[in-house]
Amino acid sequence: MNWKFGEYQPDYNPKIHGTYDPARFYGKPDTPFGEVKLKDFGSWFSRREKSPQAFAQLVSRGWWRWQHKYMLPKNALFVGPMQVVFAGMALFYWINYGKIKHHKNYKYH
Repeated sequence: MNWKFGEYQPDYNPKIHGTYDPARFYGKPDTPFGEVKLKDFGSWFSRREKSPQAFAQLVSRGWWRWQHKYMLPKNALFVGPMQVVFAGMALFYWINYGKIKHHKNYKYH
């Protein structure tokens, strides 16, 4: 995949796919990760594109899928913002664990 930032994916065709969806991969379909057998994992992984641009595309598709599911529906609930809050809590606990671990309560000193 050799396309630049801000352009459509090269496999995207508006006559076939309709409106562009940033949460969808328009390349050649492959076996989904959840359906890969352990013995086939090496060949499946070797077919993946391993570049910073491919990783950025993966993160972007995941972001848009999350947005479409939790944040953008007309009657969106409080689930999306709560996921952000809990992820932030977990991140700051992990960051500050070195300071927190010295405040454990022990039964015997």
